[in-house]
Amino acid sequence: MNNRYAVILAAGQGTRMKSNLYKVLHPVCGKPMVQHVVDQVSKVGVEETVVVVGHGAEKVQDQLGDKITYVLQEEQLGTGHAVVQAEELLKDKNGVTIVLCGDTPLITSETMEALLAYHEEQGAKATVLTAKATDPTGYGRIVRDDSGAVERIVEHKDATQEEREITEINTGTYCFDNTLLFSALKHVGNSNVQGEYYLPDVIEILQKNNDLIAAFQTTSFDETLGVNDRVALASAEKVMKKRINEDHMRKGVTIIDPENTYIGPDVTIGIDTVIEPGSILKGKTTIGAQCQIGPHTEIVDSYVGNETTITQSVVKSSEVGNLVKIGPFAHIRPLSQLSDEVKVGNFVEVKKSSFGKGSKASHLSYIGDAEVGNDVNLGCGSITVNYDGVKKHLTKVEDGAFIGCNSNLIAPVTIGKNAYVAAGSTITKDVPSDALAIARERQAVKENYVNKLKG
Repeated sequence: MNNRYAVILAAGQGTRMKSNLYKVLHPVCGKPMVQHVVDQVSKVGVEETVVVVGHGAEKVQDQLGDKITYVLQEEQLGTGHAVVQAEELLKDKNGVTIVLCGDTPLITSETMEALLAYHEEQGAKATVLTAKATDPTGYGRIVRDDSGAVERIVEHKDATQEEREITEINTGTYCFDNTLLFSALKHVGNSNVQGEYYLPDVIEILQKNNDLIAAFQTTSFDETLGVNDRVALASAEKVMKKRINEDHMRKGVTIIDPENTYIGPDVTIGIDTVIEPGSILKGKTTIGAQCQIGPHTEIVDSYVGNETTITQSVVKSSEVGNLVKIGPFAHIRPLSQLSDEVKVGNFVEVKKSSFGKGSKASHLSYIGDAEVGNDVNLGCGSITVNYDGVKKHLTKVEDGAFIGCNSNLIAPVTIGKNAYVAAGSTITKDVPSDALAIARERQAVKENYVNKLKG
């Protein structure tokens, strides 16, 4: 196998998106378009990936990180001009360069690998990835000679009426012999309607030198979709969502209503887990086996163990153990850890807190900046009062403690092992183990008070 290199074109401004966000950073299923492309390229064994950036260059680099090499296209003068920016990095390297667009988030590593393999098998100097389009308007057309070989690629705006009838289109993805690519680019001109330097012109230049040009036609037109506006972005989202959901279902996950379930590309889910409608799973989320998720549950960048149920709730940047029950209408905020067999019930908010095995907060509570031990019961309306107006403070509730309903724990404070806090108490001092703390006014009854008031 030849050495492989990749050039990803990501310098276009994307004016048709009508957005302040750089085009290739618009997300598809929660991940920026260009990140989809880079992630797929990384699976085909390239030696170096060069991303051509322009508008919003710093934000693209922030997204992709320092494992990528970047070159700047200061003026957007066409795809050929964009690839030229990578010349100093790649021109003297022997091998194959795959050129892709950063706004084609649906292309897969399997298609890239098939294209590269075909290019190498044919001994071609350039290979074009093509597809059949029902409506080829706007796409470059593949013009073949009488033998079926690729003769040239003509852009839609430069095509004759006869050429516009061609339905085989240029997807904008190519393989080139690397040294020949940069040699040919020196001869590309801009005598066209757009006044730009087109990368497809390299094909005609190589052909005139009697170099072999090949075309590999993908069976999936969807993979070639380039996103230039919000309508195309929505179309890409729909295709990606369907692809992701079907992949999970084939791996043993039940998705009750795939049309109304949204799963990010980096989410992993164990077998026999059921995802109910309206659920959204994002980021680096892992769901274990035999879980029940949803309906209408959002989980972001979190780990969820096996046999856990999360109903109509939100979990973000947290760890949830096995056999946990969350919801309905609970909110698990970042940096929370729920151990096995924990229950967090309806209208409970947990923030930056840990719950030990078997502990429960079943109703209407706020638990923030707390360490809750094993087998603790936090009664309805329990509040950890963690903020004094300047700093956050820690509440500790040790193993086996019982916190009565409507109790306020004023941090910093520790409730000892197996201690009890009476309902309605406001606790400001530590409670020793095995003690009962009562912090409320003694009840007073005024006989006949109402009658006197009315009289």
